[in-house]
Order: sequence, then C-alpha cells, then structure tokens
Amino acid sequence: FKSLSPQASPSFPSSRLHSAPQSHHFLIDTTTMGRRPAKCYRYCKNKPYPKSRYCRGVPDPKIRIYDAGKKRAAVDEYPTTVHLVSDEKEQLSAEALEAARVACNKYLVKSGGKDSYHIRIRAHPFHVLRINKMLSCAGADRLQTGMRGAFGKPQGLAARVNIGQTIISVRSKDSNKHNLIEALRRASYKFPGRQKIFVSRNWGFTKYTKDEYKALRAAGKLIDDGSHVKYLANKGPIEA
Repeated sequence: FKSLSPQASPSFPSSRLHSAPQSHHFLIDTTTMGRRPAKCYRYCKNKPYPKSRYCRGVPDPKIRIYDAGKKRAAVDEYPTTVHLVSDEKEQLSAEALEAARVACNKYLVKSGGKDSYHIRIRAHPFHVLRINKMLSCAGADRLQTGMRGAFGKPQGLAARVNIGQTIISVRSKDSNKHNLIEALRRASYKFPGRQKIFVSRNWGFTKYTKDEYKALRAAGKLIDDGSHVKYLANKGPIEA
C-alpha cells in the first residue's frame, strides 16, 4: 500500500488537506409569512390609528375601487336602492371589503348585465392594523426580546363600522330589486358578524323619498348633480 501525498501525486489538490473552519451561525428563515386571520382584528379595541407622518410604511389597501357598474347613470335612471347595513360594532378588513365588492359585482353582471346597476362601497379602510412579528426559527430565542418594545409594525388596513352604518349601497331599476337583494346577501358572507339588508324608501342615492322626489322634480326644484340632486331654495336675486 502506497500512501498519497501532494508531492507524490500532483493531481491531488492540496486545498483538500486543510479542514474547513467550523461555523456556529444559526439559520434564520426570512421568508414572509401569511396574513393573520381577520378574527385577530375584528373588534374595535383600540383608538383609531390612521396613516400619518408618524405612522409610516403603511401598505396600500386591497380595495382600490369603491364604485362599480354604471356609475355615470343619471339620477332618474335608477330609482331603487338597497343597502347592506352593519348590525355590529367591528372592524372590516380591506381584503373583506374587496371580496364583498367582487362577489356583489359578479352576481349583478351575471343576472342583469354590467350596465344595469351602480354599486357604491360606503365603508373606507383608514384604520392601520399592526403586528409584532415574532421569529419562529432555530436560534430565535437568542434574537427575540419578548414583550420588550412590543409596539407592532403596520400590517394592513381596516374600516371601523358602527351598528346601523351602511357598508354597501346599490341602485338600479325597480324591476331589478330582487337581484340587488341577492347580490348583497352574497356579499354579506364575506364579512364577520351580522348584517341586515334594507330596501330604501329614498329615490336612488338621494335624501328624498320617492314621493318627495317626484313632487320636487315636477316643481322644478331639483337639478342633477351626478348620482345626487341639488335643491333650489327660495333665495337669491328676485327675478322680475
């Protein structure tokens, strides 16, 4: 048996004879974790925490579109309105608002066509949700500080709603009322807690009941203002 050495065998790399230095570094998983479930942020426990110059690094809300359908429809075109009203004081995440908008919009497009309604999301997510990230990996106990400095970093956004506050409103023609109710019923499954569906007595998105609206319109007291109307009061210069 003939022992090999770097001198005896020029093809044998001399670097292999040196042992690699032993490292004692801990492996830290830096991959992003999923969102916390919304049940962690359901209740209005703290003060409102909006985005400001002090609260920076807030992610954009998932919901970016608050009006869908034929939003430029005149006031006279859609007299019937149905509201989805919250029956609890709670927080609705921006993700839930977006999911409800998509569900409501999809059903109305399928049932009546894309130009047969106007959806308006009435709740806006301004409240910033925080998370105190904890490391869950090998050697994390050496790096974590527990409850020291536990004020979390912004994670998402939510809308704070009260009992009786309208979440979604939809306007359409009288013949489409049953589709509006069904669309809002499907949208309500995207929210926690309890919601109620109301068929409004008012004309469209205006503040006048249908009888008042017809009377004021016949008297020439109303002028169109987008999806609303303006009332012409008895003031100003006296006309001859």
